[in-house]
Amino acid sequence: MTRRHGYPHPMPSPGKRWYHITFGTHGSWLPGDPRGFRAKHAKVYSSGDHHHPPPPGEHAELLKHSKKLQPHTVIIPKPVLKQVGQAIVACAKQYAYRINAVSVSPMHVHLLIELPTANTISEVGKMKRHASRAVSDKMPGRIWAKGCGVKTIKDQTHQVNTFNYIIKHVDHGAWVWRFRDESDEDVSG
Repeated sequence: MTRRHGYPHPMPSPGKRWYHITFGTHGSWLPGDPRGFRAKHAKVYSSGDHHHPPPPGEHAELLKHSKKLQPHTVIIPKPVLKQVGQAIVACAKQYAYRINAVSVSPMHVHLLIELPTANTISEVGKMKRHASRAVSDKMPGRIWAKGCGVKTIKDQTHQVNTFNYIIKHVDHGAWVWRFRDESDEDVSG
C-alpha cells in the first residue's frame, strides 16, 4: 500500500465511518449530461458514467430541456476556492469531525471525512451551508447543487487510495488541504 503526504487517520472512531463525499455546484451536472448521469427514483439512467461516457447524444433532448430549466452553472472563482475549502475544514472541526483531505475545484468538492453513521447527508449539508455563508460577499445566492455523493470507505487501502485521489486534484488547479500534524497547511498554497 502506497502512503503519500503523511496520511494520519486510518481507523474510524466508534459510531462513525470514513466517507468519500462529493458535491457539485448548482447546474454543474444536469440530467442528460454527456458524462453520464443518474436521475432520482430511477426515472432515467444513461448507459455510461464519467469514467465510461455514454454514446454521444444519448440524452441530448433531456440535456437541452435541463439547460432551459437551469441555464447558468455556478463556477467558483479561483481566488475563492481556498476560502470555500477553509470554511469546510473549519465547520468539520467545529463538530469535531476528523477530516483527512479536501479538494475544492471550480465546480465540485471532494472530502475524505469521518462522520456519524446516522444523518451523514445532513452533516454534509451543514458544511455546504457554512461554506456558502463564508463566501456570500463574493458569491451571493445559491452555490451548491442539491444532495451529495456518499461512498463508504471499505478498508484502509480504499481510504489511502481515496486520500491520494483527492490530493491529486491539486494537479488540475484545485485548492487542496490535507490533515497533517494538526496544522491547517494546504498543499496548493
